Amino acid sequence: MRIAVVGGGPGGLFFAALIRQADPSVEVTVFERNRADDAFGFGVVFSDRTLAGIHDADPVLREALDTHGRHWDDIEVRLKGERIRCGGNGMAAIVRRTLLALLQERARDLGADLRFETEVHTDHLADLADLDGYDLVVAADGTSSRIRDTLARRLEPAVETATAKFVWFGTDYLFDGLTFVHERGPHGVFAVHGYPISADVSTFIVETDEATWRAAGLDAFDVTRPPGPSDLVTKAYLEKLFADQIDGHRLLVNNSRWGNFRTRRTRHWYVTEPRPVVLLGDAAHTAHFSVGSGTKMAMEDAIALSAALTKHADDLPAALAAYEAAARPSVEAIQNAARPSLGWWEHFGEYHDAFEPWQFAYHFLSRSITDGRLARRAPDFVGDSHAQWQARHGAEPLDTPLDLGAGRLPGRVMLVGPDGTTAVGGTGEPLPLRESAPDTPEPWGARITAPDDESGLPAAYARLAEFADAGPLLVAVHGGTTYTRALLTERARLRHALPALLVDDTLDRDRAVTAVLSGRTDLVGAAAETVAAWEVTR
Repeated sequence: MRIAVVGGGPGGLFFAALIRQADPSVEVTVFERNRADDAFGFGVVFSDRTLAGIHDADPVLREALDTHGRHWDDIEVRLKGERIRCGGNGMAAIVRRTLLALLQERARDLGADLRFETEVHTDHLADLADLDGYDLVVAADGTSSRIRDTLARRLEPAVETATAKFVWFGTDYLFDGLTFVHERGPHGVFAVHGYPISADVSTFIVETDEATWRAAGLDAFDVTRPPGPSDLVTKAYLEKLFADQIDGHRLLVNNSRWGNFRTRRTRHWYVTEPRPVVLLGDAAHTAHFSVGSGTKMAMEDAIALSAALTKHADDLPAALAAYEAAARPSVEAIQNAARPSLGWWEHFGEYHDAFEPWQFAYHFLSRSITDGRLARRAPDFVGDSHAQWQARHGAEPLDTPLDLGAGRLPGRVMLVGPDGTTAVGGTGEPLPLRESAPDTPEPWGARITAPDDESGLPAAYARLAEFADAGPLLVAVHGGTTYTRALLTERARLRHALPALLVDDTLDRDRAVTAVLSGRTDLVGAAAETVAAWEVTR
């Protein structure tokens, strides 16, 4: 078999090495448009918990991280002069250029043919003379994959563009682990994802919202210019804004320009006609960099594709189907976990202003993990968060009283009737939950249905604003998804100053505690049998 790999990033190079290692009779040629030592971006980060499969497949990454990488256990959140640390988050990072050089060496040693500064034209894939004679084309050409776009009608790609703006720098300030820095400047709030990648350089990714970005005058750089030039106006602005946080050190540029993260999904990862083509890594899927999984997913794709081709050596269609079946579930799980993480970065300016540092950090670190799971990983951090809540409220989250207009609830749990139209909070007095304001002055709660996807949020937000003007005692949010419910309860609390009731019969006690302690809601509500189960697991 002859295989052409288009794209010499970590995924493509790792696949080339693995397939040659598994079957030396396979001829592999890697085509890369850039030079061998070109690398956009600075560092690549991996979680310790995710590396076992990659290490088992080939030792190259483990040896690279051991010899050239930086390792840490704590995450640090910096906000309003405080630094809060959370342990149990083993991670390692390495300079991207270093990783690429080691993967190139590994692939070449195993007999892959690496061709740099070689453009593969993909306008008419069926007649593509550059790749004539190859039995399989592996499209590892990144998030802007030309091959995927050429085959879009067959592969059915989709993209979701985030509202937050981000720019990727490095710095000669050395963070001692993954560090999230938040600063309110004269134009709005900016945040940094910083982490060390070598003995003298850290990655320095900055995010902000579009309104802040424009107010700061950072929208003048022409991002349609070919890769290469960096936004030096932004560099100077951010060096000044974060000067105290990085002790006056410099920011380093490498094709550093603002963009909006694009989450990519592809309905089909391969075609067999007009010629066999399969997508790998970012060409098929992306997940927000806050979950640190892009390179990991590409390398895991490489493992799955190599294994499938080896197992089904005489049946290429079966091999490609087996590859997609094996790799897709993990990718989709990561993308699902990444959505609330990405969404957090679309709203972090509001959280910055609303929460005290301890709750801001807890809200951030619990965005895709529950209180109980987080406690097993970082007991000191979770213990401190509970202690901070108790110091302010005198009780654990679900047992904390809440003043609710005409009365005082003894805790944060409410029983919600089977039809979802009444709630009882321990006083025995039912509170009507209405989808419209009553005509007579009486205590009532607004009842709003969260949408099943984010496209319905603008209408739900408008409905919430109407309720806010009508004077309900609380806003009860039900239906929809975990994410859309959370966005609505947060908006009720943070923008409209209305107590929020999260109604969800699928909640267990752990998730209920997380929702209240994080500040995502004031109250949690469910049917009587669900609430009774929470008491059993107390």
